[in-house]
Amino acid sequence: MDDIKLFAICNVALTIPARMFFGMLQDKFGPRKCFTALMILMAIPCFFFAWGDSKMQLLLSRLFLSMVGASFSIGIHMTALWFKPKDVGFAEGFYAGWGNFGAAGAAMTLPWIASSIFGGDDGWRYAITSNAVVILIYAFIYYIFMTDGPQGTYQPKPGKTSALEVSSWRDMYKHIIGVILVYGILCVLVWKIQNKGYMGETGGIIAYSALALLIIHQVIQVIKVNVPILRKGVPQDDKYHYNSVIALNTTYFANFGSELAVVSMIPAFFEMTWKLTPATAGMIAASYSFVNLIARPLGGYLSDKFTNRKAVMIFYMLGIALGYFLMGLMTSAWPLVLATIIVIGASFFVQGAEGATFGIVPMVKRRLTGQIAGMAGAYGNVGAVFFTFLYTFVSANTMFLVMAGCSAASALICWLWLKEPEGSFDEEYKLSSVDKELQEQGQKKMLVEA
Repeated sequence: MDDIKLFAICNVALTIPARMFFGMLQDKFGPRKCFTALMILMAIPCFFFAWGDSKMQLLLSRLFLSMVGASFSIGIHMTALWFKPKDVGFAEGFYAGWGNFGAAGAAMTLPWIASSIFGGDDGWRYAITSNAVVILIYAFIYYIFMTDGPQGTYQPKPGKTSALEVSSWRDMYKHIIGVILVYGILCVLVWKIQNKGYMGETGGIIAYSALALLIIHQVIQVIKVNVPILRKGVPQDDKYHYNSVIALNTTYFANFGSELAVVSMIPAFFEMTWKLTPATAGMIAASYSFVNLIARPLGGYLSDKFTNRKAVMIFYMLGIALGYFLMGLMTSAWPLVLATIIVIGASFFVQGAEGATFGIVPMVKRRLTGQIAGMAGAYGNVGAVFFTFLYTFVSANTMFLVMAGCSAASALICWLWLKEPEGSFDEEYKLSSVDKELQEQGQKKMLVEA
């Protein structure tokens, strides 16, 4: 059981640096190339996991396979390239909803494929191998048939992509703190792996040192990218509201982070609290994820249809806080039907908030969408690692109450710091003078190459 909890953390751990890294890459090379490369790379640990014959091999392959989560942030950027500001919320929510629905579909079909199609003791190995093959095939399908937005268009790209550009010295200091936090959470994973005997003292020192060097390197990149820009001066119309980035990081920390943690523990919560069979508890708990196909697009849709995306975001975060607060109070004395309704209601707010979050992300700063989406996505996995780690020390009810507190705090931060994006409901994205200059240069380059 302890190994399973450790693997649950590994499932989301390296998604954090991967989303940050690919967020930078896609702003430079475009989401099409980045998604293709990621899928080809991720087929490798998928094969290794399928044919692993030791706990260490399973741990390492599962850890590296968690980088596949970067594909979500790449898709957010790709979707924003294809849809107008007035429609992007629903489009992002619909895209994200199908992503989670696909995960649920795989969870339901892979066991059947393993037992019914392949069978035998190695059936699960062949089922996961088939998954790796599908990843490879789809990588080439995506590369051949997709383009980074409609044909003939060019999206402005940042001059440097090794770190996120900011608009003021204060924002740079805030960003440095954010970078330290987003990578620092991986120390929890190192401690957990070492604590469970997968890594010795020397290995732990090496791992902690590697993380420290990674953080130092990223901080240096932030300074190298931004100091020349800030010394030169950022044109007034090219500045953006970095506090909005922080606010969106907290929303995804609280909503997506809690979703990943709840999905991993809620079946056991129902089973132990109401003395249900594992099958019955699993079916009830599945309702938490099943509404994703509707809830995420709805969150994005409401973000599009109301004239205030900020208000929709705060509404959803407060709904999450209420839902988790009620879940934290649930005991065996509660009717099972009522508990199930509360869980489904909380899930609607959680996943709707995820759709609302990425209904705003593409609006913050157009040419930096990849990096901003990558950072917000990474903070979702920071939340998942934090809540999953917390669950190893506290009861489920206590964890729900902590999640409620984090969601309420995020709502407050959004009220104070989140700025309603300019041009949220326009036909075209708002471009600054620098964006337009970069766009003109890119279009001339396209004509020359053609």
